[in-house]
Amino acid sequence: MTLHVKTKLMASAALALALSANAVSADSIRFWTTEEQPDRLAKQQEMAAQFEAATGTSVEVIPVSENDLGTRATAAFAAGDLPDVIYHTLQYALPWAEAGILDTEAATEVVEALGEDTFAPGALAMAAVDGGVASVPVDGWTQMIVYRADKFEEAGLEPPTSYANVEAALAALHNPPEIYGFVAATKVDENFMSQVLEHVFLANGVSPVDGDGAAELDLQATTEVLDFYKAIAEASPPGELFWQQSRELYFAGQAAMIIWSPFILDELAGLRDSAPPTINDDPTSTELASKTGIVTTFAGPSNPDGAAWGDVRYFGITDDADTDAAMEFVKFSMDEGYTQTLSIAPEGKFPVRRGTGDNPTAFQDAWAALPVGVDRKAPLGDLYAQEMIDRIVGGLDVAQRWGVSEGQLSLASKMINSQVINRVVRQYIDGEIDAAAAVAAMNEQLGAIE
Repeated sequence: MTLHVKTKLMASAALALALSANAVSADSIRFWTTEEQPDRLAKQQEMAAQFEAATGTSVEVIPVSENDLGTRATAAFAAGDLPDVIYHTLQYALPWAEAGILDTEAATEVVEALGEDTFAPGALAMAAVDGGVASVPVDGWTQMIVYRADKFEEAGLEPPTSYANVEAALAALHNPPEIYGFVAATKVDENFMSQVLEHVFLANGVSPVDGDGAAELDLQATTEVLDFYKAIAEASPPGELFWQQSRELYFAGQAAMIIWSPFILDELAGLRDSAPPTINDDPTSTELASKTGIVTTFAGPSNPDGAAWGDVRYFGITDDADTDAAMEFVKFSMDEGYTQTLSIAPEGKFPVRRGTGDNPTAFQDAWAALPVGVDRKAPLGDLYAQEMIDRIVGGLDVAQRWGVSEGQLSLASKMINSQVINRVVRQYIDGEIDAAAAVAAMNEQLGAIE
């Protein structure tokens, strides 16, 4: 046998072995998920079983603590031992893509196969990379202004979709101690205040970062933010306020407006005994839910289009993945299995994929019919009007976060976590400094963060 023939035979054998190995690896993939609570894990394992029944590929569902996800992914990448798919938060999408942890071409191919126009534009934009997306958007939620629609209607007020509308409502409805116009976040060491403030800044188009890093805050637009926040703080009860007082006062009928996450939606309807509405004598009553309206997209005078503060989660297909099997699993989870995916916690998992090409609202409709609640269950669609359901989901179309579009999410996160903005805004609210000094202090202190 000549050396040439021998070499060809060895190459053919190596190729056959490689194909065989790929076929074996396609029989099983690994999926990391941060949804590690037992009931949520069970639903994901059920979906994995459905996928195996449909395709023959088994999925090992591996719970990973959200706090450990970053370090575990980095270590697994260094060891060449990443799972095939990772369910992850927004903060990892672009950094992991840049580091080579994610296969962005595979994610983009999945989105294109499912139909880019079936996804919420905001959720895609947050994970945008050159030529596509870093990861496939799965679910999300948007922060909301929760308000007493009945009292707004009685007073002839427009919904609180802008600074001006909120301030008009404060003038008409603030009547303490019977009812406060607002319950603003004022406790500076609470992340709740950070989230609320980012929402209010975004609404007026103000960000502390641009494409080059830290950016000077515009004096006029930031002064508008400060004046608005001072107005809602002055229409709030005294004290150090955060999510707890917001919910308690609203549930007692003593607040006209609060800012909260959608995790309040089932509680509003009397479905959770640990947080009952106290507006009447029946802690299981849906009365307060029926009198409530919500706003997700909110505008300031310098940004009439407004913005929604959104939190989106993604399926990342990794660089070590069995790519074809991983892509099929993500497609299944976002199509045939998507209602099951959303059912893990419907009140905090809004569908970022609304439907299919044939039925553009299929998944939104299915989501609205999923039961929510803890001690009692009911579909959101039975508790809230369709118009409100549409508004809840619609916020994801324009959802934003500081630093995402500029590629500076990491820096923006450090700025938020420093609580500089919370402290300076509180100084302004308390009358310790004027607006110019507050803007100067934020620019100086935020500019020093790297």
